[in-house]
Amino acid sequence: MKRPPSDSGNFWQVLVRLPGRLLKGLFGWLLALLILFEEWGWEPLQRALAWVGRLPGLRWVEARIRQLPPYGALAIFLLPTLLLLPVKLLALWLIGQGKVLAGTLVIITAKLVGTAIVARLFGLTKDTLMQLAWFARLYTRWTVWKEALLTQVRTSLPWRLGRVLKHRIRQRWNQVRRRWQ
Repeated sequence: MKRPPSDSGNFWQVLVRLPGRLLKGLFGWLLALLILFEEWGWEPLQRALAWVGRLPGLRWVEARIRQLPPYGALAIFLLPTLLLLPVKLLALWLIGQGKVLAGTLVIITAKLVGTAIVARLFGLTKDTLMQLAWFARLYTRWTVWKEALLTQVRTSLPWRLGRVLKHRIRQRWNQVRRRWQ
């Protein structure tokens, strides 16, 4: 016996797919926030480390890093990730011990320091890394994907509202500063 067509099948299909779509959307927003942090922090942190890199001993180190062959540059570029892994594990251990604030501060500090170091190392090694065909291909794909994601985020309502709020706060801050002067 054949069942008559009904819309209830579509309802169940949508209901079954809903958790996956919600998770995908949540993951997309979390990834976008992470990329926005990287984007926001990349340039200022790289400039800060470039300033530190002007110190006499570090100028020598940076010159040697610039001279590395492609796979040496790749190893140096990936090194901070490996070195920060124990720090992140320490943070998780602290959180597991009930020291959530301390663990969170360790993670935030590691993220800031790691982003600064990776940004500076990438600035020093980018030309060399781009000599690796597979790296250049992956980097191009990454930048195209990242720009598309950032464009999507920047056109979203929360982003636009945040920009308006930021502008109003900045205006208010300037008014307060002028009054104090």
